Amino acid sequence: MSIRYISVASGSSGNCHYIEKSKTKILVDAGLSGKKIEEHLRQHHVDLSTLGGIMVTHEHSDHIKGVGIISRRYDVPVFATMKTWESMENCLGKIKPENKRVFTPYESFSIGDIEINPFSTSHDAVDSCGFAISDGKNKLSIATDLGCVTDKVMEYISHSELVILESNHDEQMLKMGSYPYYLKQRVLSEFGHLSNADAGDVAAKLAKLGTKAVLLAHLSQENNMPVLAYQTVASIMEEQGVYANKDMDLMVLERSRVSDIFII
Repeated sequence: MSIRYISVASGSSGNCHYIEKSKTKILVDAGLSGKKIEEHLRQHHVDLSTLGGIMVTHEHSDHIKGVGIISRRYDVPVFATMKTWESMENCLGKIKPENKRVFTPYESFSIGDIEINPFSTSHDAVDSCGFAISDGKNKLSIATDLGCVTDKVMEYISHSELVILESNHDEQMLKMGSYPYYLKQRVLSEFGHLSNADAGDVAAKLAKLGTKAVLLAHLSQENNMPVLAYQTVASIMEEQGVYANKDMDLMVLERSRVSDIFII
């Protein structure tokens, strides 16, 4: 059986990814209410009663809002770094001690049929991570909430069939928009969020390394538009000799709607 991926939601108001391989089901982040996550996944007939784990990228509320309720409702282990646990635990409510699991960046671990390779990301959180996820044959990677893509991040996400890649903002929209100056500087910094232009450069590199599809994720509601993100990334790819939906599929994930099922 192939790996199945669903974006439950992607944006500053909530992030959640669903991954399934054989009988193993996991979430990466749960930044919506438990009810919303259940409703969205029910559209694809996904039952969370056999969920094997929730992996947390970092402690910001748009990534952990539903973690506690999902863990308690379905008796699900929660996986996070020790620093992230220390920062988020008071926000989750009571988690069973046996469901509190700790991983370390760059040390792989498995949940059922899925191998997870966590890597550090450059973001203003205590220990932000992304994940390269594999079944030993196929690989997908989640790289969002990062101000820059380091060589180490590229090493981990390269050669993925599918990459969920941040394309948070258009720089001009952000600079001309209503955000206060300090917030604009935070988003633009190497510890902020990836711009459309940066995402284009990364997508072109990934295509040349064999990635078959990139899903643009975590778009800002105020400082971006789906069509702008797509056009900017596709244009930069073309400048580097890579053509969207010819050499590599390129799509934009919607902020508050569940995606189609992607199979690799």
